Amino acid sequence: MSLSSSLPSLPAAQPFQGLVVVELGHSVAAPFTGLILAEMGAEVIKVEKAEGDDARRWGPPFWEGEGAYFQALNRNKQSVVCNLRDAQDVAALRRLIAERADVVIQNLRPGHVQQLGLDAATLRAEKPSLIYCNLGAFGAVGPLKDRPGYDPLMQAFGGIMSTTGEPGRASVRVAPSIVDMGTGMWGAIGILAALHRRHQTGEGQEVDVSLFETASTWVSLLAGQVMASGQQVQKQGSGAPGIAPYKAYATQDGEVVISAGSDALFQRLCGVLGHPEWATDARFVDNPQRVAHQTVLYGLIDPLVAAQPTAHWVDALEAAGVPCAPVNTVGQMLEHAQTQALDLVHPVPGTGMRFVALPVSFDGQRPRVRSAPPALGAHTQQLLFPELAHHP
Repeated sequence: MSLSSSLPSLPAAQPFQGLVVVELGHSVAAPFTGLILAEMGAEVIKVEKAEGDDARRWGPPFWEGEGAYFQALNRNKQSVVCNLRDAQDVAALRRLIAERADVVIQNLRPGHVQQLGLDAATLRAEKPSLIYCNLGAFGAVGPLKDRPGYDPLMQAFGGIMSTTGEPGRASVRVAPSIVDMGTGMWGAIGILAALHRRHQTGEGQEVDVSLFETASTWVSLLAGQVMASGQQVQKQGSGAPGIAPYKAYATQDGEVVISAGSDALFQRLCGVLGHPEWATDARFVDNPQRVAHQTVLYGLIDPLVAAQPTAHWVDALEAAGVPCAPVNTVGQMLEHAQTQALDLVHPVPGTGMRFVALPVSFDGQRPRVRSAPPALGAHTQQLLFPELAHHP
C-alpha cells in the first residue's frame, strides 16, 4: 500500500483507509490496538479459534449475542476462523498476510507464533515491508519473558495496586482495564511510528510492547518520587502524593473532588470554605507545609464539605475558580451534556448498540462506527479461502 498516494483522498477521520491489519488477538490488549486502527479506517481482519475469542463469552451482560466486552472492542472488524493446528488453515493465513497485510498484531501465549511459523522473523523474511507488533505480558527479554499475564496481575506486579485504595486497607485494582488498554494504545503508537519509518525507507519493523512495561509507565511519576526520596509511596485513596489539598470529599449527598494544587487556589478554597485565615496559617502557607500537615488540614475541611450537598460545592467552587468535579457514575457520565456535546457515544449501524468512541478528532471529525462487531467466522471463506467462495 502507498500511504502517500492515497492520503489526499482520505476522509479526515479515516486516515488509515486502505491499511490492512491482521489481528491474531484475543481478550483486550491486541483487540484494542486493532480497534484503534479500525476506527481510523483500516481494514482489520480478526483471526479467531473455532470457539471464538474468549471475550465473546465474558458476561453477563451479553449484548446482541456476545459479551459486552467483546462487542465494545471489535466493531469495524472482520472475523475469520483459523485452526492454527491445521496446516491448510495456517498456509491460507500466511498467504493472506503475504498478499494483503501491512500490519500483524498478536498477543498469543509466549512462543506460540514461533511454533506456527507466524512470528515476525518468519513473516518478515517473506515480506520485508510488514510491520509486526507483539503485545506480550512481561516483555521480549528477561527471566519472566515466557510467562503469561493479565491486567490484574500486572496492576499488582507493576506497583499500581500498592498505591491504590485507602491507607491501612487492602490493595484495590483500578476497575477499568488500564494495563490491557494502555498496552493496546502503546501497540498502536508503535505501529504508527513504524508506518512513518516505512514511508521513509520501505522497510517494516517488529514492534514490542507488554503489559508490564505499560504498568511501569503508568507509575512513572510515582516511581520518580520513590527514586528521589528513597521512600515507598503509600496508598493515596482519592488523593495524590506531594499535593494537598487534592482529594475527594464526602458531601451531604455524594462526593466531590477538589484539586487546589497551588497556593493561589488554596487561598480561593479557604475563602469558599469560610476560613480565609487558613491561607496564612504557618502549617498551610505553602504546598510542602500543607503536605506535611495534611492530616490536620483534611480534618478541618472534611466536616465542612460533608455539611452541604454536592451541587452546592460545585457551584461555589466553580464560581471561585477552584477546580472540582462531582464523582459521577458511569451512567451519569454517559448522560452528561458535555459527553453529548463532544459526540462521544456513537450508535452501531444495524444494531441497538452504542459505544464510546475514540478520544481523538481530525479537523473536527471523530472516527465513527462503520460496521457492527463481526459474527464468528463471518469472513472466513471470503478472506482465507476465496477460491471456494463460488463453490459452497
